[in-house]
Amino acid sequence: MAPHGNQNENEHEGERAEPVIRDNRKVDPVTGQARHPEQAEQAEPAQGGHEDMRPVDEAHDADDPLAQAERILREAAGEEEGAGLAVVVKELRDDLQRLQAEYVNYRRRVDRDRAVAGEVAVFGVLSSLLPVVDDLEAARAHGDLTDGPFAAIAAKLESVLSSQGLERIDATGVEFDPNVHEALIQQPGEDIEVDTVQQVLRVGYKTESRLLRPAQVIVATPQG
Repeated sequence: MAPHGNQNENEHEGERAEPVIRDNRKVDPVTGQARHPEQAEQAEPAQGGHEDMRPVDEAHDADDPLAQAERILREAAGEEEGAGLAVVVKELRDDLQRLQAEYVNYRRRVDRDRAVAGEVAVFGVLSSLLPVVDDLEAARAHGDLTDGPFAAIAAKLESVLSSQGLERIDATGVEFDPNVHEALIQQPGEDIEVDTVQQVLRVGYKTESRLLRPAQVIVATPQG
């Protein structure tokens, strides 16, 4: 039979309280907020399972790397030092925003230059094909494009040029416009109040934004 004294010692060992771990950190590692001394002394370890209870701000920081860095710096440093580091993070944020704005402006400038380059290229191709279009007009005037495969090819070419924005300047009876008309002859006209295109000697062409070639016209002027 075991001595009675040993039995009492075993009972006291079973009744020993588990050690209590106190968190005396001045900054809460989860919220990043400063702790008061009395709150640090009263803090006790959480009971039960360890759940990942992140605050809303921390979840939001996942989409903002700089905000996340700021939170981590505040956790790693004291409140005063963390405030100084926050200023550095703010400067980095401002630099990043400035760089983003510069990049957006750069992309807009590149897109604009690319559009202008494409427009200039189309303008060059259309201008180089104007003599061909003139030959087609002359052949049509002589009745050579009334039927046959050559007429079909001419129609397709004119359709392609039209799809690229080529427009004819050949209207008569309209007011003379020095921006699109070139007056070769001026002669008095009857019953007109402004200079008017009386006859088109050579068809002009333009696109939506550029004049390729002015139309050469005879202008009727009001009688004095």
